Amino acid sequence: MELLEQIVRAGVVGLGGAGFPTGKKLDCRVEWLIVNGAECEPLLRTDRYLMRHNAGRVVRAAGAVARMVGAKHCVIALKRAYTEEWKALEAALVGGGTVPIELFPLDSFYPAGDEQVLVYEVTERVVPPAGIPLDVGAVVSNLATMNAISDAMDGIPLTKKYITVTGEVKRPTIVRALVGTSFEECIRLAGGSKEERYCVIDGGPMMGKVMGYEEAREAAVTKTTSGIIVLDEDHYLSVLSKTPVGRMKRLASAACIQCSYCTQLCPRNLLGHPLEPHKIMRRFAAGGDIPSLLDDPVVRQAAICCQCGVCEQYACPMGLTPRRINALIRDEMRKAGIPYERREALWEADPERRNRKLPTKRAAARSGVLDYYDFEIDTLAEAAPSTVRISLRQNMGAPAQPVVQEGDRVREGQLIARCPEGKLGADIHAGIGGVVTKVTDYIVIEARG
Repeated sequence: MELLEQIVRAGVVGLGGAGFPTGKKLDCRVEWLIVNGAECEPLLRTDRYLMRHNAGRVVRAAGAVARMVGAKHCVIALKRAYTEEWKALEAALVGGGTVPIELFPLDSFYPAGDEQVLVYEVTERVVPPAGIPLDVGAVVSNLATMNAISDAMDGIPLTKKYITVTGEVKRPTIVRALVGTSFEECIRLAGGSKEERYCVIDGGPMMGKVMGYEEAREAAVTKTTSGIIVLDEDHYLSVLSKTPVGRMKRLASAACIQCSYCTQLCPRNLLGHPLEPHKIMRRFAAGGDIPSLLDDPVVRQAAICCQCGVCEQYACPMGLTPRRINALIRDEMRKAGIPYERREALWEADPERRNRKLPTKRAAARSGVLDYYDFEIDTLAEAAPSTVRISLRQNMGAPAQPVVQEGDRVREGQLIARCPEGKLGADIHAGIGGVVTKVTDYIVIEARG
């Protein structure tokens, strides 16, 4: 079976958070294959764990994918500070292969793992605004995705996810969880929460989704879950996430001093993209509701915001929310069917970019999670739930369509939902054998003898 078909059949999607179907992404021919091992979000340690313990599998998949896409250059990009990970990968690379694989050192800055930032670091080519790495002859795949591709090469579908569970837990750990495992079970495997009531960040502290206590107790692992960060219920990030639009507007009107720090430190602006958050904030503060602002070309710049959070959690001295405002504008543009108009131009990075990179540890400090930054996490816990609740929305694109119904008995690894014909999506498989007890937007499977 061809590698691309193996990837598609295994239901592999990008495991760095975006969830783009990997079979679609890698159906290309490129000059550069870049394996993203930067893991730039503060506190997350999953990719580092995989580099230390599964280096051989990652290297195996990277070589196979490089051959498939015809890459002249294949690099695994990771931070210089990852010394043990570097050693493990170097050992796995001994002996070489038909496609040489190189390790590329990165500084410890945020967001080093952003696709467009990473492409520039490795190739010095600027991906155009609203473009993708393919536009400059590159494709980027997350390191955990490579690990899943290695499984796919052995006929193993993607039913398990490595997750960092950290923060206010008793034993920060890496959990290898079945897709559909409850967050509550993952937290239990990390010794449980130190707080009686808590909030959870699904992902990293800069870009992750903040969940309140009740929502977190109902949440379940998906293919794109990368981290579960437990924090005090009244943590700064929780309070910030609850700011209503009206209050954001009043604060912007009263407090935005047009210092332009949000623009000066914006990673996309530093790549030369025409994104100027301080100007968007000025329009937002002075204008009407968001739909009334969409004719303004400056406001439409919000469409190319990567939602990294640098503007909001680090740059703004007044505690305002440019990222959330950009996200609201982008959503309204999508609803109105307004595309971002790409311009043909030679894009060049800002000469000051090197001096304006945000150190990852400083990002953690400004986000209020510095207490957890230096945790060394190298233990693995296996989640083995008796019930899984598997979302049909596991990826970018269309949700999968169930091919099972209530009462069906399924086996481990069996296809339970299929990507709709002709749509962008991915298949979903059962992580446990048992009986299907519910089919809605989720498929619930209970293990029964």
